[in-house]
Amino acid sequence: MMPLTFADVNVDYEIKKISGSAEVRKHLENLGFVVGGMVKPISTVQGNLIVEVKGVRVAIGKDLASKIMV
Repeated sequence: MMPLTFADVNVDYEIKKISGSAEVRKHLENLGFVVGGMVKPISTVQGNLIVEVKGVRVAIGKDLASKIMV
């Protein structure tokens, strides 16, 4: 298991765990990040990511990405 910030680009990963406060977890859930779901990093710039989740591209900062374990 590793944080999404260390994931390779253009590889599908299963989300294993989401950490952080209840508010952070709810925000990520609203964006489509749920345990058991799939996520694919599209590009990364200075730790910030553009990922594809549930067929939609979403930009997230490295602070949020580090809370998503794949």
